[in-house]
Amino acid sequence: MKGEKFMKYKLSKKDMSTIVTGEVALATVMTICAIALMSVIIYRIFMSNEGSTQVPGGWKFTWK
Repeated sequence: MKGEKFMKYKLSKKDMSTIVTGEVALATVMTICAIALMSVIIYRIFMSNEGSTQVPGGWKFTWK
């Protein structure tokens, strides 16, 4: 088989039961939420004249 990078074979029921997809989905959702949160904070910093914000973990930003 020319140009194939991976070998293809049928998975047994035992092999299919070991595949975990929920962890990947959860990590993806958490990453998107973190990016959205930081986008809002950055938008607030650049679009306002003065203010402050605090993010989880004890980070506090103040601008005047």
